[in-house]
Amino acid sequence: MWIFDSYYKGCVELWGRERGLSKVSVAYPPSFYMHLKDPPAYREMIEALESRFMAEECSFRTIFGIFQGHRIYAGRKVAEKIEIQTRHQAEFYNVDVRQDQRYMAENDLFPCGDRDESRFSPDFETPLTSLGLQVAGGDPTMPGVISRIEVQNGRKRLLEGPERAVISDLLELVKAHDPDLILCPHADTWIPLMVGKARRYGLEPTFSRTGFFKPMATRSYWSYGKVNHKEGAMIPEGRILIDTAKSFVYAEGGLKGVLMASRLSGLSPNLTSRFTPGTLISSYEVFEALRRGVAVPFRKRDAESLRNISELRACDKGGMMFQPEPGVYENVHQIDFTSLYPTIIVKYNLSPETVRDPELKGFLSTVLSSLLDLRIETKRLKKTNSDYAGIDSVLKWMLVTCFGYTGYRNAKFGQIQVYERITEISRELLMQVKEMAEDMDFQVLHGIVDCLWVIGEPIASFKEAVEGETGILTEVDSYDWIAFLPMADGSGAYNRYFGRLDTSKMKIRGVMARKGDTPEYVRRMQQELFVVLGEARSREELRMIEPKARGVARRYMEKLRETDVRELAIHRRVSTLRYSRRCAEASAVQAHLEQGITLAPGMEIGYVVKDAGRWEVEPERTAAKFDAGYYGKLLEKAWEETAFVFSFR
Repeated sequence: MWIFDSYYKGCVELWGRERGLSKVSVAYPPSFYMHLKDPPAYREMIEALESRFMAEECSFRTIFGIFQGHRIYAGRKVAEKIEIQTRHQAEFYNVDVRQDQRYMAENDLFPCGDRDESRFSPDFETPLTSLGLQVAGGDPTMPGVISRIEVQNGRKRLLEGPERAVISDLLELVKAHDPDLILCPHADTWIPLMVGKARRYGLEPTFSRTGFFKPMATRSYWSYGKVNHKEGAMIPEGRILIDTAKSFVYAEGGLKGVLMASRLSGLSPNLTSRFTPGTLISSYEVFEALRRGVAVPFRKRDAESLRNISELRACDKGGMMFQPEPGVYENVHQIDFTSLYPTIIVKYNLSPETVRDPELKGFLSTVLSSLLDLRIETKRLKKTNSDYAGIDSVLKWMLVTCFGYTGYRNAKFGQIQVYERITEISRELLMQVKEMAEDMDFQVLHGIVDCLWVIGEPIASFKEAVEGETGILTEVDSYDWIAFLPMADGSGAYNRYFGRLDTSKMKIRGVMARKGDTPEYVRRMQQELFVVLGEARSREELRMIEPKARGVARRYMEKLRETDVRELAIHRRVSTLRYSRRCAEASAVQAHLEQGITLAPGMEIGYVVKDAGRWEVEPERTAAKFDAGYYGKLLEKAWEETAFVFSFR
């Protein structure tokens, strides 16, 4: 059966396609493993567990070896009560894994594929019926009356009229078509709203095949030093619902990327479309552990032990970077390691248990090996077939985050010593490659963690030498010219550069056109400037096109007052709802709240600056005026970044 939805409701529910729509319900009682260092000390507790729940002595496998303990047929609440009773002396495994994920792992099943095919194949069938929805003219930040809905079902169809009639027609259409998959921008806003309205109108909300929905709570959380916000959702049972406007995985990988994430993680597409790459890589590791009969720890006890400051100074140094000299350089090559950090994990057999015993075959290195091989394959395939680009992008993000999760204290298979060893090896590799370049008479311009910029020939020989010496695959980008921008103090910026590749395409990093909070009007000007710069193949030709570039900037400055105010909206993520000083974000938060718009930390807001002197702003949706002086300065800043190339004669 080609499984496309799974969940647990006292039993495992699986929905799939097998000569038509199929649903399977399987009795699967929850259970977990418990390990006690001194079982006789808890004899009475163990006897009580045996009498009240089904509990049995057993041995179970962890990444650190075989443990003796008990398997207790109960859920998380029981484990948490035992924790309290034993004063946290008991160790628990498989407590908080998803029951449907665990069932599939133990029975050699996985979502979005057939049992007899490889989960790691990028070529798989998608036997799903689908329906596309879009609420026309609605504002998801302040949803009101729903009077127009566009439906894509082989052909476009517009439902419009009174709200009750529109929702009724849509629900009838969903019932008649009975799709496996619904794609809808802002689905996690509109679908709960429509379900609530349908029930008030006495209509059956047919978005779910069973009539029930699985709720996902709204929450704000910290990740990598910034606050994020995850919207709540109502997920229909027996059907996939993807919010095409809010899903990062769908935006990066399309439907194929979402389904590949399901195949790898053992989670339904409803979840993989809503989870972050970090959660996906963690879920993949859990699924692999369960498939291999390895118990998954509940509470981490080995994330990091106490160390003195000298040890921390020696170990916790992060990645290596070489600071560039600001300037414009010709005939430059950028050599990048392919998936450097996961490759280091695999190549050097890094895993929590190998920190203690390097001779062991590490769990983490073993399970990431298959994922890395798949990434290398899709990276190769997408060069000739763009159909693989989405899968490759999702794999890239999963592998990027696998490194960070080795140092995350709650990661099931993370440990800070592994994290530090990865960065140590990466520093050694970059130094090694730099020295190789200099020995081969290449000039090193810049280096950052996993890539190096050099001048010299033949680059093919250098690439071959690097791969032969390190055993890690590389890729090369060659530039006709590249500009490394300065920081405020005049020294070279590590991650702000742009240049013309020998393919005639421009590659830009760290400038205003790449930043999420840059107003669209400013972004468009800088992008147009980069198109002009892309016409130049050398520093001499850059000098010749300077007048044309200045003309572009002048045109945007002159037309600023005429532009649509919505093109000047600044989009930023709200870090807090309480500010200690006056600033644009504080004014924007207050303006949104005054309009009745509910905000939470991590949510993105759009606003237009009306008076920068007093930091008066208006929400994007109601803005009518703007401070031309303020936006003129943003245009000047974007011009100065680009015009840096003209300062070298």
